[in-house]
Amino acid sequence: MARAIILTGGNVGDVKTRLQNAQRLINQHAGPVMRCSHRYKSRAWGFDAEEEFSNQVLEVDTDLMPEQLLDALQAIERELGRDREAEQSLKQRTGARYTSRPIDIDILFYDDRVIRTERLTVPHPLIQEREFVLVPLCEWMRDYRHPVLGKTVGELLEELKNRNETHEKA
Repeated sequence: MARAIILTGGNVGDVKTRLQNAQRLINQHAGPVMRCSHRYKSRAWGFDAEEEFSNQVLEVDTDLMPEQLLDALQAIERELGRDREAEQSLKQRTGARYTSRPIDIDILFYDDRVIRTERLTVPHPLIQEREFVLVPLCEWMRDYRHPVLGKTVGELLEELKNRNETHEKA
């Protein structure tokens, strides 16, 4: 068994119900959810959106290898209404890097492994830039040391908050 830390989120439609359904489907298709954070609301990151995002971190015990887990999570996204082709089309039309979406499921960590394939990078490469990831991670992983950056999740959150404060004052 491996311990996978997964982020679920979305900002379109009934996100609360969709996150609950995602957790149920992850239990069925990826492995038992051992812990979950509270849901956190945040503004869109990397683009403008009217709707706030709701995000939650899950700890999953899985027998799936990393890319098998990715496949399972992407199948769950599709089942819950995510249309990556429509998102890609919108991004091309608008030039935006990100778009609103009903569900997004990312693998943040997979044990302490560092994985870089064409399809998957773990740890997720933007953890340290995203408060909406770090805050729920700190609920039970504050002292977990990032296997690439060498800092704890709590230290990464403090650094991000300090950078944001400095940026806001400038």
